[in-house]
Amino acid sequence: MEAKKRIALVAHDEMKPKMIAWAKKHKSSLSQHTLFGTGTTGGLLSSEVGLDIVCLKSGPLGGDLELGHLIVNDGLDILFFFWDPMTAQPHDVDVKALLRISAVHNIPIACNEASADFLITSSFFSESYKKETTDYSAHINRTTSV
Repeated sequence: MEAKKRIALVAHDEMKPKMIAWAKKHKSSLSQHTLFGTGTTGGLLSSEVGLDIVCLKSGPLGGDLELGHLIVNDGLDILFFFWDPMTAQPHDVDVKALLRISAVHNIPIACNEASADFLITSSFFSESYKKETTDYSAHINRTTSV
């Protein structure tokens, strides 16, 4: 990862106010990086916080999948995803897939304000970082016997 990161900012509806407040608190740090946001979250962060955001589709309309595409094509370094653990989402399978592909590609994920604070204050946030990648070739090439 380069010092200038490619960062996604995502929040479920009930978590958008927390994401906006958090982004206001960390605006100077976030503005040093390339930012992506899904649908409404990206628009709100742009209009209410003043961040330059590349807006993707809304999560339920494919934004989560667009982020997954960025991850598998080495186009995203960090994911801040304030998800709502108390409300069922119509796109829960997409959310699970996004979190899974982030884990597969060793992408740092912050799922709440506390983990986001820890991540953004890490010295690695503004430095280059050598990210380890897992070799999944044995898993991919394994054969099963019947």
